[in-house]
Amino acid sequence: MHRFYIPPVAWNPDDLRLDEAESHHALHVLRLKAGDKVVVFNGRGVEATAEIADDNASAKSGVRLRVRQMAKTPPLPCRITLAQAVPKGKNMDFIVQKSVELGAGAVLPLLSERVVSRLDPAEAAARREKWQAVAIEAAKQCGQNWLPEIGLPQTPKAFFQTLGRGAFELMLIASLQTDARHLREYLADFAAARPNQPRPASALVLVGPEGDFTPAELSLARSAGCRPITLGPIVLRVETAALYCLSVLSYELLSNAR
Repeated sequence: MHRFYIPPVAWNPDDLRLDEAESHHALHVLRLKAGDKVVVFNGRGVEATAEIADDNASAKSGVRLRVRQMAKTPPLPCRITLAQAVPKGKNMDFIVQKSVELGAGAVLPLLSERVVSRLDPAEAAARREKWQAVAIEAAKQCGQNWLPEIGLPQTPKAFFQTLGRGAFELMLIASLQTDARHLREYLADFAAARPNQPRPASALVLVGPEGDFTPAELSLARSAGCRPITLGPIVLRVETAALYCLSVLSYELLSNAR
């Protein structure tokens, strides 16, 4: 069945309606009609199987849905946040898309010193809206009912200045430095320090841009508590590094949770 997104603020089980854009897609692209079944989700773990209730539905008024079954998907055992230096071109779209598929709880775009483009506030808001739309489409495709938060692009300095103490139980930064360690070593340290909680409930990983973070940015991240994690002996492209980190974290902290 086709999946559609209804934001949490508009989610009313007694009167579920698709917004104008989703209604247009349902009626004029997919050619759905009254009685056809669809799946809707709110990005906060709630999913409903419903059917189109109106014979004369229009995109402008919004397609009204009749709920047939509702379910709640529990949150993942660890909220993984990717703080990603914005790469050039459309690579950030790709990273956001794959982050949804790999179970990221948030994607925070970083404007590091070596980022190619600079954004004013209006451009930053527009980029965020675009990336949120990419995340929604990815969630529709892969059946993910938890939509990751997409942050406003900001500098690493601004990010760490607003980061509350204890915001993440595990903080990592992808690094080519010689003292970088494997994730499993950090997880072993975590389990040894907290025998009653063998895996963290929240994790942050920073991935740099082309050319990596500057020495000052690396120092800032490490002073904030980020530990350098190795991605192996081969230098990876930005998008590959992001997927590598999320894949390893997803395996160790989500599918392998215990």
